[in-house]
Amino acid sequence: MVGAAFFISMYIGGAIFYGFTAVFEPIANDLGWSYTQISLAASIRGLEMGLLAPVIGALVDRWGPRRLMYIGAISTAIGLVLLSRTMFLAMFYISFVLITVGLSSCTQTVLMTALANWFRKKVGIASGVALAGFGFGGLLVPVVVRLIDMYEWRMAMVILAVGMLVIVVPLSLLFRHKPEQYGYLPDGETEDEAIPENIAASSQTTGLTVGARLALKSRIFWHLAVAFTIHGIILTSVITHVMPYLSSIGIARSTSSLVAAGIPLVSIVGRVSFGWLGDRIDRRRVATGAFVLISLGLLCFGYAAASGIWLLVLFLILLGIGYGGNNPLRVALAREFFGRRNFGAVFGLLMGINAIGSIAGPPLAGWVFDKWGSYQSIWFVFAGLAVVGIVALLTIPLVKASTELNDEV
Repeated sequence: MVGAAFFISMYIGGAIFYGFTAVFEPIANDLGWSYTQISLAASIRGLEMGLLAPVIGALVDRWGPRRLMYIGAISTAIGLVLLSRTMFLAMFYISFVLITVGLSSCTQTVLMTALANWFRKKVGIASGVALAGFGFGGLLVPVVVRLIDMYEWRMAMVILAVGMLVIVVPLSLLFRHKPEQYGYLPDGETEDEAIPENIAASSQTTGLTVGARLALKSRIFWHLAVAFTIHGIILTSVITHVMPYLSSIGIARSTSSLVAAGIPLVSIVGRVSFGWLGDRIDRRRVATGAFVLISLGLLCFGYAAASGIWLLVLFLILLGIGYGGNNPLRVALAREFFGRRNFGAVFGLLMGINAIGSIAGPPLAGWVFDKWGSYQSIWFVFAGLAVVGIVALLTIPLVKASTELNDEV
């Protein structure tokens, strides 16, 4: 399942999520729409995923991942085909609604719930390896650019739709719901080794089984929600606008596509190493370190317009590792504080709130460019916003967290 999640993440991340920046300018040139109008598609994706994430989380707790992933792959393929035929702005947005419904059913909430059911002690590294697929998806960004150059963007979308059916549908058959249904326990433990979740504990707060309603009453939940909503604002904006921004400061499209590909590729280091590290030391501090790297990376990104392309190398290293590192930690922190029985519902709520950032970020960055003809100021604003994420993580009431949740239970 970890391997299947890796390849699904790789294809969807590279072809659709990161690949959107490659189709941004061709759509603007072909149809004459503003950057703000096109960026709104990324917001629709974020809005739909935000609204659907709690529902999908509850459904995956009940149905398991396989059925949802199958439906999601088909919906995404239909949306991509519709996108290839779009002539009007409304049709463009409708296609993204379909794509987003599909992505909600076969990406993070479903994939991470499946893995959280099968891992406890090793959930950080398992999530990190699976989510590294999104990082390797960066290898597909130049492929998407090449497809667009060879066949134009409309035919490229059809090709990507076929890929969804050929790759994601067969891999979805490898997923299973909960290990107990197949005679196993999380982490491959035996009955003698297993620690009941209601009494499991470590130096951090682990082992609680908390429902969605109780999680919403917890300060811990809202600290995590604030931090990772900021993460969504920053990263969705950067990934959506990286190629247009670099073009606006005079960097060739071929070079900017390599930078766009480099972000997810470098993030692999963060996804695996920070996931591994989070299984061994305080995950709050590891996640805080990731936010520090993101903030520094954004400063390099903003100053690249004046100081030269060499800062883009630092940007890729800092932001890529920080961005990648936070992804498995979001899963591990939710698993640590809220348990696994209702993980899908709780994580779905967290992802739904995080989607606010994905909704707000890209059109805000597009509006800044349309208004002032430059992206530079928004990167500095986002660098400061990352500091708020640092504060949110560092002020999680770790000592009081166990008491807080146990009192509610």
